[in-house]
Amino acid sequence: MDTNCTDSIQPQIDYDAIVEQKAEEVFRSMEPRVSPRQLKQLHESFEFARDAHKLQKRKSGEPYILHPISVALIAAEELKLDTNSVTASFLHDVVEDTEYTSKDIRDRFGEDVAFLVNTVTKQKKVNPKTSKQVDNYKQLLKSMQYDIRALMVKIADRLHNMRTLASMRPDKQMKIAGETDYFYAPLANRLGLFNVKTELENLSFQYRCSDEYADIKRMIDEDIEANTARLDVFTKNVEDLLLQHGIKAQARAYWRAPYSLWRRMKAQKKDFLHLDNRYYVRITFTDCEEQLTEKNICLKIYSLLTDYYREKPGTFQNLIDQAKENSYKSINVMLLSEKGFWEDVQICSAKMVEESQFGCMAEIARRAETRDVGKGLSLDNVTSWIEKFRRILRDIANESEGQGFIENIKTSLYYDDVMVFTPRGEALILPKDSSALDFAFELHTDLGLHAKYARINGKLAAVTTVLKRGDCVEIGSEPDFHPHSEWLDCVKTYKARKALKSYFSTIQPEKQYLRCPICRPLPGGETIGIKDYEGNITIHRRNCPEGIRLASKNGDDIVAVPFEESPEHVYPVGITIKGIDRYHFLIDVVKKITDELHLSIDSLTTDTNDEIVDLFVVFYVHSVHELVTAMESIYTIPGIEEVRQSRE
Repeated sequence: MDTNCTDSIQPQIDYDAIVEQKAEEVFRSMEPRVSPRQLKQLHESFEFARDAHKLQKRKSGEPYILHPISVALIAAEELKLDTNSVTASFLHDVVEDTEYTSKDIRDRFGEDVAFLVNTVTKQKKVNPKTSKQVDNYKQLLKSMQYDIRALMVKIADRLHNMRTLASMRPDKQMKIAGETDYFYAPLANRLGLFNVKTELENLSFQYRCSDEYADIKRMIDEDIEANTARLDVFTKNVEDLLLQHGIKAQARAYWRAPYSLWRRMKAQKKDFLHLDNRYYVRITFTDCEEQLTEKNICLKIYSLLTDYYREKPGTFQNLIDQAKENSYKSINVMLLSEKGFWEDVQICSAKMVEESQFGCMAEIARRAETRDVGKGLSLDNVTSWIEKFRRILRDIANESEGQGFIENIKTSLYYDDVMVFTPRGEALILPKDSSALDFAFELHTDLGLHAKYARINGKLAAVTTVLKRGDCVEIGSEPDFHPHSEWLDCVKTYKARKALKSYFSTIQPEKQYLRCPICRPLPGGETIGIKDYEGNITIHRRNCPEGIRLASKNGDDIVAVPFEESPEHVYPVGITIKGIDRYHFLIDVVKKITDELHLSIDSLTTDTNDEIVDLFVVFYVHSVHELVTAMESIYTIPGIEEVRQSRE
């Protein structure tokens, strides 16, 4: 008798029972908020999907139907989607992976469900210039002009794929995780789905950088163990203090997820232990004895806490009146705890927490309470920030091609934002690190194209100045003033980049080229052009290290370009001047450049040591010839020993 025989027998898994159990979870989740007719539709869509996928299995060996069921459960329970969306979740792979067609779905479940299924179904590739991923992204984003639910179904699909990524090959893991990090997690963030965003980006981080993820996870666990007892005392005292004043609230400490901490470590250039705000304390209330608005209750809690705890100066943030664009709201402040630690405290209502988790879907759900809960909910029913987002993404999907589309998507799916104001108090929300130029273009394209200067909080500033939350911005413009090519490097918003690219494409042909930011070539010099994957041509000096590197890699992309002088266009150049100090030395240099050569000075710095003057001047020229002439003329000034061009 083989004694190993019994050990080799694997327990038989009853997949039929598992399938029934998982499907029942979907039905139980939906039952309280749908009609009997809608519940019947859900049962029918499940049976239809089970029959369609009956011969298919996942990479893990499980019946394939478990994937659509899991997607439907996420849609029902975690995203609170409507009947047709959950129906489409059951059916989302039927057209792509089985013999059934969109017509079959339409005939059986109606036009609305067929639209949702068709939107999340990968179409046959028709554009040879773009990748399948780009085509899929464009298809999804174009659907936003009709209905946001298709995106939500796709996010539910992606979330389950990420949760079960372990069964995939390493190359597939990297592909799916990369797409998730680049597109789906930022998209979930912009849609206000905080929990989904956090899980997606951390699953992606775990599969892309498993060692870094494991290290940070270990440090988080150690940090929790070291600080939990102290924080328990702090949160208990906070709850007791508020209860004494008639406010029932829950105070809990939450550690930020590994990816968030990793991103902060990179941005702040700090290691884990020296990182600010590794965790935060959230104070959440559900009701209050007094009839106050949510904002006033938050402010009352803030007032009570700062009567008892010291507040760190400059840390108060009103993210209710100045809410983030993805609907996150709270009052934030740093308080000094009994143990001498500054604690990051967030004060919010349970409703605010729900909105930060469900984003636009929380708003849709509230509005749906007064209508048929199974009715399709279009973007006409959602908040203005989603409507703005829809317009931007629809424009990107319609206008951009290839890698340009990907770059524009990356620009629009930003993680953080700032709220700034016009002098009249109108609030504008822009991506973090936006400049006054972004502000100008957000107000009106013409204002951006003719913006010459800004006044930020009443003080004169360049239009390229980066804005901070709360800045009050005024733009000064002149009809005859036009954009500089360098502006493209100073804007963050898709709207500003699109307007500038459109402007530069309509002016003289030589202005359509990009200048290498390293060698900064001038018209009339020895230059080459190198074409990138989008067809844009960057001009380099022939001795430019970057140009040489690109030419050696992509010799077929070298092109001859007529980079000629234009009377309408000038370029900033820097020169270093060394000479013997004397009376009137600086004035003679300025007069030579401005009065005699008729060139505009951008900046001038001087340093004098032991009667030797080092002067650095940035001024504008039209060409190499004009620069050489200027340098030769400056050399004739008495006392000057050296004049050379500088790349600084």
